[in-house]
Parts: sequence; structure tokens; C-alpha cells
Amino acid sequence: MTIYTALPIPSATLEELRTSDDAGRPPAPFTDEEGGAPLRCCLRRSEPGEHIALVSYAPLRRWAAETGADPGAYDEQGPVFIHAGDCPGPSGAGLPFTGAHRTLRRYSADGRILGGRLVERDFPSALAEAFADPEVALVHVRAVEYGCFLYEVRRRG
Repeated sequence: MTIYTALPIPSATLEELRTSDDAGRPPAPFTDEEGGAPLRCCLRRSEPGEHIALVSYAPLRRWAAETGADPGAYDEQGPVFIHAGDCPGPSGAGLPFTGAHRTLRRYSADGRILGGRLVERDFPSALAEAFADPEVALVHVRAVEYGCFLYEVRRRG
């Protein structure tokens, strides 16, 4: 069975977002008193008292700039939580944030959406199904309730 790894926001991108987010705004860091925010830098939930920021992030736009794709109207940006300062990244492999309904949104190598699927539990099988289609280059995992981007999974090789 293929093991899929969730990809956090890359560290170089995090440095940029901590200066100016993808909407051109400076971040407004704050202390998370309650905890529980889904951090896209280390792919875990925040702990009470951590210093975090909510920034605008355009994952498909950044992937397209890296690969030369043109996502056209599928280019979008949305809010993500990150640590306000340096972060060591994820502490392990696997698929985080899977304890709730999620949407897997599939994209082609040219940046076009190929469809989506609501996933309740079996994320590895849903990813295997998505990547069984040779046209799928990457998958975005998103929260159902807010539509927020959680992380990306890319085709290997």
C-alpha cells in the first residue's frame, strides 16, 4: 500500500508569509489563548499560549509558479494559521486533521480542478483512488465546514 505524506507549507514560504501574506497584508500575530487552531506549518493543532498568525495563503498559485501551470480561475487564496515565528515543522509522517469530514480536491498538472470527494474516514484509500487517475498531479485536503486548505499531497515520482 502506498503511504501518502501531508506536505506542510514550505519553510521558505512561511518566511514570506510572516512578512506579507498572499493578499499583500502584513500578519497580525496573537497569542492563542484557547488552542486548537490547525497550524499549516507543523500540521498539528495549536496549544494554548502559542504565538500564531492567521494569514492569507494561495497554495495553488504557489504550486503553479513552481511548476509552470496556469490554474486560471482556480487560483484562490484563503486563511491559514501558522506559527508567528520559527517552527520545526511536522514531528511525524502521516495524514493529520483526519478526525472530521474532509474534502479531497484533485488537480491536473496544468492546474485545473479534476473533481473532489467528501471523505469521512478512509483517507489512504481516498488518496489511492485519486492518484489512480494518471491526470491527477496533486490533491488538496480541505475542511468541509469552512472550506479551508489544510495541506497538499503530491504525486510521487
